[in-house]
Amino acid sequence: MLKKSRSAKTATCTLTFALPTPSLDGPVSVVGTFNDWTPGVHVLRKRSNGMSSAAVTVPAGTTVTFRYLGDGGKWFDEVEADRVTNEGSVVAV
Repeated sequence: MLKKSRSAKTATCTLTFALPTPSLDGPVSVVGTFNDWTPGVHVLRKRSNGMSSAAVTVPAGTTVTFRYLGDGGKWFDEVEADRVTNEGSVVAV
């Protein structure tokens, strides 16, 4: 799941990345252009609603490319992104 929350006051957008916790096999990071593709910076954390999530704030008007990186180096994309390319999931904010 991908949620966009825009703030007109600060001209930013918070992207919340969420996956069902039962579907995760170990730790998962969301990596992308917002964190120089660095694993471990934005690790999905378990929530009480059965999901695991992480959030990042980016400038409004930005196009973000990202992927999820699972345990053992498994990469996967977000089906709710605007589009998916060879480089990963893409979302315009």
